[in-house]
Amino acid sequence: MKLREIKESLNLKVYLGEELLDREVTGGYASDLLSDVMGHASEGELWITLQTHKNVVGVASLKDLSAIILVKGFTPEKDTLELAENESIPVLGTDMQTFEFCGILYNLLK
Repeated sequence: MKLREIKESLNLKVYLGEELLDREVTGGYASDLLSDVMGHASEGELWITLQTHKNVVGVASLKDLSAIILVKGFTPEKDTLELAENESIPVLGTDMQTFEFCGILYNLLK
């Protein structure tokens, strides 16, 4: 499924990367621990987190993730968006709780 379809289905806010929404999404990974994501997330997945600092972009780039999804209404820091632009990593957001978002995403992708 394309990131654009997920964005539209879940009414996600795009903080950065509108031009990158045609990426294919293979699944999702929810974690707020960078080391956990580095060790277990897979290429093409969405990273669901409440972390807003620029290190999330480095991990997303390292793992070749499709996008970063911020939950609970959290917004990315300015330097996070600057790095995300340089690394071509879309950053989107939702007001939903992590559990709610993951459940809906799971049903959408299966």
